[in-house]
Amino acid sequence: MTIIKIDNSVKASEIKDKFHDAFPFLKIEFFRKVHKNLQGSFKKDLIKDDFNIKVKINDKNVELIFDEEMLVSELEKEFNDKLQLSAQVFRKAGRSWLETTFTDSWSLRKQNLEGMELSQL
Repeated sequence: MTIIKIDNSVKASEIKDKFHDAFPFLKIEFFRKVHKNLQGSFKKDLIKDDFNIKVKINDKNVELIFDEEMLVSELEKEFNDKLQLSAQVFRKAGRSWLETTFTDSWSLRKQNLEGMELSQL
């Protein structure tokens, strides 16, 4: 299980690094707009790594808790619900990164294993 504590001093890159440490064949990117079901996000809406994550005014800290059995769709919903941040998970495939739009119903573990297998081809 991985817990990420977020306050107003956390940069997007810090969250991305913690996620990638837990799942080395996955990465997470943040976007200004929520992507539609079964569609990818637009590159023009990508949030840069040095972006400071904002928490709601009433919250001092937000905790995101995820483990390998969590579905990609659940993780993305957590970011949206708790931080109003659109998240998109990508899976490693060789030298490329693929958006998981069609496999958001897979667990993070399954996505990571698939990324490991595709990267060994």
